[in-house]
Amino acid sequence: MRRTDLSLPAAPLGPENPLPALRPPDGIHRPGPRDRGGLPADMARQIGWAPLRSLTPVRMLDGYGRDRAPTRLDALVIENERVRATVLPGLGGRLYSLLHKPTGRELLYRNPVFQPAGFALAGAWFSGGVEWNLGATGHWAHTCAPLHAARVPAPDGGEMLRLWEWERLRDLPFQIDLWLPAESDFLHVGVRVRNPHDRTVPAYWWSNIAVPETEQTRVLAPADAAWHLGHTRTLSHVPIPRGPEDRRGPGDHPGQGESPDLTYTTRSEHAADHFFDIRDDDRRWITALDGAGRGLVQTSTDLLRGRKLFRWGQGRGGRRWQEWLTEPGTGGYLEIQAGLARTQLEHIPMPADSSFCWLEAYGPLAADPALVHGPDWAAARAEAARALEAALPRATVEAACARWLDVADAEPKEILAAGSGWGALEAERGHHDLPGTPFPADTLGEAQRPWLELLLTGVFPRPPADTAPGPGPVSPQWRDLLESADTRPGDAWFRDYHLGIAQWAAGDRAQAVRSWERSLAAHLSPWALRALAVAETEAGETRRAAERYLAAYDCLSTAFLDRTDWTEDTAEEARAVQRALLREAVPALLAAGRADDAERVLTQPAAGGGEPFDSGRVRLLRAGTALARGDAPGARALFDQGFEVADLREGALELSETWYAVAEALLAGDGPVDDTVRARARAEHPLPAAYDFRMGAEE
Repeated sequence: MRRTDLSLPAAPLGPENPLPALRPPDGIHRPGPRDRGGLPADMARQIGWAPLRSLTPVRMLDGYGRDRAPTRLDALVIENERVRATVLPGLGGRLYSLLHKPTGRELLYRNPVFQPAGFALAGAWFSGGVEWNLGATGHWAHTCAPLHAARVPAPDGGEMLRLWEWERLRDLPFQIDLWLPAESDFLHVGVRVRNPHDRTVPAYWWSNIAVPETEQTRVLAPADAAWHLGHTRTLSHVPIPRGPEDRRGPGDHPGQGESPDLTYTTRSEHAADHFFDIRDDDRRWITALDGAGRGLVQTSTDLLRGRKLFRWGQGRGGRRWQEWLTEPGTGGYLEIQAGLARTQLEHIPMPADSSFCWLEAYGPLAADPALVHGPDWAAARAEAARALEAALPRATVEAACARWLDVADAEPKEILAAGSGWGALEAERGHHDLPGTPFPADTLGEAQRPWLELLLTGVFPRPPADTAPGPGPVSPQWRDLLESADTRPGDAWFRDYHLGIAQWAAGDRAQAVRSWERSLAAHLSPWALRALAVAETEAGETRRAAERYLAAYDCLSTAFLDRTDWTEDTAEEARAVQRALLREAVPALLAAGRADDAERVLTQPAAGGGEPFDSGRVRLLRAGTALARGDAPGARALFDQGFEVADLREGALELSETWYAVAEALLAGDGPVDDTVRARARAEHPLPAAYDFRMGAEE
């Protein structure tokens, strides 16, 4: 094992969003009772169970752009005679590369750039390699966050890389141990997730593996059916390899009435997920093999039950997304995944004071191409299973897991990278015994300081008046500490503000609103005004929400922005707050019919005397505002000038919907927008490819 660095064109992550993420994640599918009627009983119980009510205490990472510059990223390399694995500890422990040395083959899709995009629960996400996902449905909040890393003894006496952190959405400490046994072609990955609490906690894990995609690539798993989830967000049980699809593709010649083979991802038009329905007694594995029958295989012990195929599809929107996440001309990728449940819509009950442990293995697979690409699906997957058993027997994986568990508590020999201080804070509060994954006090930082003071003294201090409130924990234990905290004279408003955030995270919205109103009565702050604006937006009170946002913006200007002693650091912090509030306020003002007020917010100078904000997101908001003010030509001019919305969310249709709304207004003039106008808008004003991120036929 050794340190190195990786040089890539990279876009900076930018600052955290300083406003707490009070809304639940966008785009998460939660089937209603009618949609669960035909599901297995355990799946029906687990789908939609314990959804996130908000993303607190995690802060959003949405301050990145698309201007890339050569950047050096810290990396750790694990290597034996046959395989070289490269891990990025500062970016969620991403397994960036897995090189098979005898053949010189890169087994993963290795992204040649680091380009954040708005896919993760916490915003910034990047494609490629193997991403670990713990917490809740979606890409985890640590995907662009640092993990603790250390050198520890491996089960075979060599060296092992341990990654660990405290997952804050579910309050679960975890560890990921990676090692390469001598002369092995397979990287071993031991995972342990702990629940140190006295209550059942919802658990979620998916290992997300990006592999190169070609027209000949076929994905195989030990299943004859799958749960299909397309962008209609309907879960249906379909046969493998041929399920109901939208079109036939080149190279696929089904018989009359048949659909394309969905195990070849380039033969379908639109993006979709397929969760393979693997029987309880079958070995867990998934592989993507090229035309020569070669590729990467992932297998595991049985606890990691689920396997999934994700494809982008060959439609213009899917291709645009692939270009967006990397660079044109670098080749596409697909994802094969492995998880605790059968689908990613489920959370698994994790009993109090327990742990989930399993072993994964990643390596090369070579199978008979005539069989794996033949018309007989049973023979194809049987050949892949035979090749896997020959390369890495199931019994070998189970034995390796047992040996790993013997050293899972081994203390780190050498610290290689540091994560956050939140685990140290939780370890201090709960006095948790977590052998093998230390959270030392020297990792506590400025963000944890007020919470440590609350824990040790019972006093909750507020920050200086000209700074935004920092992040904080929201678990029931911290809520109890806040409720009983002493406050210095004039500081109770700050305690009540944070108490409201904890109550909101627990689903007690009425109490949260009362706490924020109490905070506001004691001290006029943009933070409590904005929190109340979110609450009113969620309650459908659009007019009241608009008033709150305007008051928050005016309060921010008076108390925070109208200063003259700017330094570059204080100006940047102020701009981050102003930018975050603007992005929420303008849509709320437009929803309430306050387009003139939205225009005023958009044209306000940036903190420190700078020009008004002019990012791609702001230009999209300006286009919507111009349209609402009756200036469709002005809105169209913004599109014609061109812009990129760097933080566009996966599945979001803001660009296409705004484009067509502008086109309809241009055609309708002062008249109504009816079906004829809508049809003409789509025929006469086709959506430019640069703005086309649509992923489904219905869009």
